[in-house]
Amino acid sequence: TSELAKLGEVYVNDAFGTAHRKHASTAGLADYLPAYAGYLMEREIATLKGMLDEPKHPFVAILGGSKVSDKIGVIESLIQKADTILVGGGMCFTFFLAQGKAIGTSLKEEEQVETAQRLLAKAEEAGVKLLLPVDVVVADKFAEDANTATVSVDEIPDGMMGLDVGPETVKLFAAEIEKAATVFWNGPMGVFEMAPFAAGSKGVADAVAATA
Repeated sequence: TSELAKLGEVYVNDAFGTAHRKHASTAGLADYLPAYAGYLMEREIATLKGMLDEPKHPFVAILGGSKVSDKIGVIESLIQKADTILVGGGMCFTFFLAQGKAIGTSLKEEEQVETAQRLLAKAEEAGVKLLLPVDVVVADKFAEDANTATVSVDEIPDGMMGLDVGPETVKLFAAEIEKAATVFWNGPMGVFEMAPFAAGSKGVADAVAATA
């Protein structure tokens, strides 16, 4: 990072979408150079702050992505503000572990299972609906040409991994999104970069677009 810093005099971060990552080109440079937020960063923060400080209700939050550990603070904050939290992406499998479900070879964070249990309990105590997928698209390998199947979250095969939310989940999530006056979305519902696992994210995106 110090070598990279020698190439400039000032560091401006205008990448809101990656500002949470501790990379040399984001967090690291700020330790070596005078650091500032760019115009896009300022606009994104102002918009987000306004929406979260005074959201119109019903407020539905959609969370995806790979890791519960990346979203702990976000979930805890949203439990205090949102009416409904919809959880998809790879992070949902750690929540399934917290519920005692079998998840096959799906992505998991064993060290975050207790955290997931705590978040589920905290949401219930606060009267916030925290909804997890009811079906998932599973595959026998992490590849576009994998053999796939859509199964209930209670029937994930031992040798397969979940890589997207299923159609029944999209319907469930869309029904909640349809009621929303405010929608906050962070993270995809599956491995959308691969065509067989893109339908969940697209379906949720269509539901969000329909509320506009």
